[in-house]
Amino acid sequence: MGGGAAAVVLAAFLGCGGLVACLAGLVGLREIRRLRRVGMSTLALVRRRTRDVKDGSAGPRPLLQFSTAAGQVVEVFSPVPPSRALPLADGQEVRLRYDPLDPRELLVEGGEREWLERVFVGSGAVAVLGAAVLVLLA
Repeated sequence: MGGGAAAVVLAAFLGCGGLVACLAGLVGLREIRRLRRVGMSTLALVRRRTRDVKDGSAGPRPLLQFSTAAGQVVEVFSPVPPSRALPLADGQEVRLRYDPLDPRELLVEGGEREWLERVFVGSGAVAVLGAAVLVLLA
């Protein structure tokens, strides 16, 4: 296989990976916007999981317990891990937005991590552009 063919194969892999990263970021951004638009706002109680019997550690993501507008009590794992900005301590209340049709789909206010989705879009676009340059130079 010549140098030009190897560059084209590398460009194909780079382009596919970049396209997947870009699409993943766009889907994440769309979901954040959708939940901000149609989501119902409520307060949720943070509940730490009990320690794991095998290794003696608590999991990284606590449970969030809240009631929907229909009166249904929902308990789901937090979609975001605790951080300095959002510690998610046991007993703390956090504001979230949930999808009224599927309350398990939620967005913790202050923990959206929209920047991460933008990084996926940007790095995916750079990878696709890099793949295009490789193909042109091959």
